[in-house]
Amino acid sequence: MEKGTYKTDELEIKRMFNNFLLRIKRTKVEYVRNLINEINWNDRFIAIKGPRGCGKTTFLHQYIKQNLPLNESIIYVSLDDVFFSNNRLIDFVDDFVANGGTHLFLDEVHKYPTWSLELKSIYDNHIDLKIIFTSSSVLEIYKGSADLSRRVVAYDMEALSFREFILLNNGINLPIIPLPDLLENHIALALSISEKIKIIPAFKNYLEHGVYPFFMEGSSSYSHKLGNTVNLILETDLPAVYNMEYKNVFKLKKLLHFLAVSGPYKPDITKLAAQLEISRNTLLAFLNYLHTAKLINLLKTDKGAESILTKPEKIYLNNTNLMHALAGEPNDIGAVREVFFFNQLAVKHTVRFTPTGDFLIDNKLLFEVGGKNKTFNQIKDITNAYLAIDGVELGMGNKIPLWLFGFSY
Repeated sequence: MEKGTYKTDELEIKRMFNNFLLRIKRTKVEYVRNLINEINWNDRFIAIKGPRGCGKTTFLHQYIKQNLPLNESIIYVSLDDVFFSNNRLIDFVDDFVANGGTHLFLDEVHKYPTWSLELKSIYDNHIDLKIIFTSSSVLEIYKGSADLSRRVVAYDMEALSFREFILLNNGINLPIIPLPDLLENHIALALSISEKIKIIPAFKNYLEHGVYPFFMEGSSSYSHKLGNTVNLILETDLPAVYNMEYKNVFKLKKLLHFLAVSGPYKPDITKLAAQLEISRNTLLAFLNYLHTAKLINLLKTDKGAESILTKPEKIYLNNTNLMHALAGEPNDIGAVREVFFFNQLAVKHTVRFTPTGDFLIDNKLLFEVGGKNKTFNQIKDITNAYLAIDGVELGMGNKIPLWLFGFSY
């Protein structure tokens, strides 16, 4: 095909390109997630997965705006665009490459039924094309109908840490603190940070409405928007990936609401499955779906090989903002503290159940989470045991401010 000719609708191509340019022009680059420095952008096939609302689309636009020329060699399209309901992605890309395309950015790939087969073919047939796509965290990239495991390099984008919230909300760029440094130097670190910001009010704001970047659109409607985001995950993302019937979507909603109002929940799997009128294995699969969608966290033991059929010891909502959005003002401040700690540490570390204490980190560090009057009584005879204490700016010894664990990424 000669350059400048199209098989697909040229007006549609132009529409999508113009929409892409408008998006890039509106994109702000004052703050960019640290993930941009962790990705090897020289790779030819990159996937960026993350929960809905965490900022994946903005992240792509920021990378393009900062690093690539805005011409017709680059395009961003979302695969939930109506164009792809009647046109194949593979034909669109053939035209794009034939007309000088070098960089293809795709969004919402889980909405496109044959995404894995067509992306495999595109990757194999266009060896000079760079493909970067984003998708819901529920997408099982390595279990699609085509084998992408030897081709695609996948990265996970998380929702905002407390550290990132401070940068975005207050404009204060504070360093990531690896856990070993935090445990050894927490007094000096907390002193340095608390000199720059009133940390306790900032922490309270984050717990209520700071996990997702759309808090910048206003806090008054934040919980409502987050509730809508959860509905989209349950009604659109999960069915698209797992081919679920609507009756099961309804049961997933019922399950999530139950978990939201129950706080950290020690599950009776048989009883809960009976209440939902599903089998035990189906319930465990549903819990795994909600976990991969970043709506809940499952606290399991470190015994034996883990699978989706391994019963969790406790179930938590994924983050404290979901507690506010799904269950109203949380009554159990202890639950809020534990949800925050689990959420922040799970990004870089293994978090496991322990019969003594609240959490076992990396199979060697024991943590109790509580308020300022919390004591070591429960873990006094255990080495490598720590208290994560809420409501304090500074700690002492093995007592560490809870908020400081929000600087792990």
